[in-house]
Amino acid sequence: MKFSYVLLPDYPLTDSLASIRLADELGFHACYAADETWHKDMWLLFAAAAGQTSRIRFGPSLSSVVLREPTLIAQSLATLDELSGGRAEGVISSGNFGLLAQYGIDWAGQRPLSRTKEALHVIRTLLDEGTLTYDGEFFRYDGLFTFARPVQDHLPVKLGAMRGPRSFEAAGELSDGCHHALSYTREAYDYAVGRIRAGAERAGKDWRSLDIGAWVVFATGPDGAKAKEAARSMVGIYASAMPEEQLRRNGVDPAELKPVIDAIGAGDLARGIELTSPEVAEKLSVSGTPEECLEKIRREIEPSGVNHMICAVTDRALVRAFTGRDLEGVADVDTQLRLIHDHLMPVWE
Repeated sequence: MKFSYVLLPDYPLTDSLASIRLADELGFHACYAADETWHKDMWLLFAAAAGQTSRIRFGPSLSSVVLREPTLIAQSLATLDELSGGRAEGVISSGNFGLLAQYGIDWAGQRPLSRTKEALHVIRTLLDEGTLTYDGEFFRYDGLFTFARPVQDHLPVKLGAMRGPRSFEAAGELSDGCHHALSYTREAYDYAVGRIRAGAERAGKDWRSLDIGAWVVFATGPDGAKAKEAARSMVGIYASAMPEEQLRRNGVDPAELKPVIDAIGAGDLARGIELTSPEVAEKLSVSGTPEECLEKIRREIEPSGVNHMICAVTDRALVRAFTGRDLEGVADVDTQLRLIHDHLMPVWE
């Protein structure tokens, strides 16, 4: 089991760079960030971090092939790979539907999976060959070339998926793995990994060689109750992106969460948090003391075949930035990274 840190680039950049350096020193596999307009630019942040680190890998988890043209994703990945000495990787999908709506884009009309599969082919070809002639349904190129070349022989590109089943199968069949966001139950991971495995086996691949990542809302600290409260502050914001099928696989009735999502959609974050019950927050996060987090990972996530924990660390500063709530006593990012290193990572060494 690998452990990675999901950074939301909303902190002062000097603080983000310091946390990335710490994650590198502690042996985290990667630092990922969302390639979204809502946050500071992750590509520039990781370019700066590449020169201040030696082992940790970098890339988007994930980048939208609707908002960012796939050849530009390939160009950025290859450039980051050279800057980092071969430590770049990427996760792509159609993107956050809430963000697409703010651009006036109807995601359903984009045929999201077909577009993502075609974009994956474009990115893979440009990374591997440096040139591209292609006449697809969504993307067309005639003799395009780039001097942006990766250092790695094979720069990993994976798919992000939530609803399934076809997106999970496509990840297993066509890419280097799958980052599955916002699931927390054995049922949800059995469903996802089963379909990733089916896709891999259809392509003649060993599914266990793929990067199968659990991208989770994560909060830990010596005071488990405070960590759970930090997670509760963010659960509704994240859950608004979860399809109804995924909510059910995580033991949550979509009707129960609808008032929360409606309040957040109307901009009333305080009301959304108030309506998020501790029980729902517990279901839709990995939070509590390190021992509680470890127990949930071992019970609900690892048995399905997940080999990568991708922790979207939630701390006091992030909660304050997103919601205005100031939760005294919640462990900061660097403390949580150290707790993951001390209490969780050794279990799988």
